[in-house]
Amino acid sequence: MSDAAAHAIEHPTTTGIDSRKVAIWTLIGSECLLFASLISTYLVYKGKSLVGPLPHTESQCMLHGKMQACEPIFSIPLVTFGTAVLLFSSFFVVLALYGAQKGNRKMLITWLSATVVCGLFFIGMQVYEFSHFYHEGLGYTTNLFASTFYTLTGFHGSHVTVGVIWLATLLVMAIRGKLPAGKSLNLEIAALYWHFVDVVWIVIFPVVYLMR
Repeated sequence: MSDAAAHAIEHPTTTGIDSRKVAIWTLIGSECLLFASLISTYLVYKGKSLVGPLPHTESQCMLHGKMQACEPIFSIPLVTFGTAVLLFSSFFVVLALYGAQKGNRKMLITWLSATVVCGLFFIGMQVYEFSHFYHEGLGYTTNLFASTFYTLTGFHGSHVTVGVIWLATLLVMAIRGKLPAGKSLNLEIAALYWHFVDVVWIVIFPVVYLMR
């Protein structure tokens, strides 16, 4: 009998699903409401900024104490590449979970490492993007676009950071041999959270970066 089956027998639940998995789905449900409100707020105020910098059009903005013409602020190729990296990470974590469930430690460590690296790249991209925007004169209180943009993408970035820390912790456990097949549910729960983070970005990316 597998460890998972033994656990189910020793600790039966009303739903027949492990209580930890129910908990993560409940968390994801509440997070969906949070991001729905943030995305809705961004859309409500979209296009209502009186001064730049703006995402897609040239505008007038205050830079170094002077009103100047500003170019569109977004770098679509960079963010598109970062989006692709984040989406690939979801595939990588699936492979890592498969390795964990099969007891293939090498596969688990390899693909979980790839997932963590992808997550770190995305975070680095977002830090670079925020720093670049700030130096271009787009502070948090510059205009309505800035406030809603930083709040929405910043919250998502914080969730990615939490996911990277969580997966990195599991990676350390795997390297130490403390994540056998019987404990693969620990990675499965983290993977559910990671997939949620990716799905949210699939919505944010076109809404924020592609819609004009």
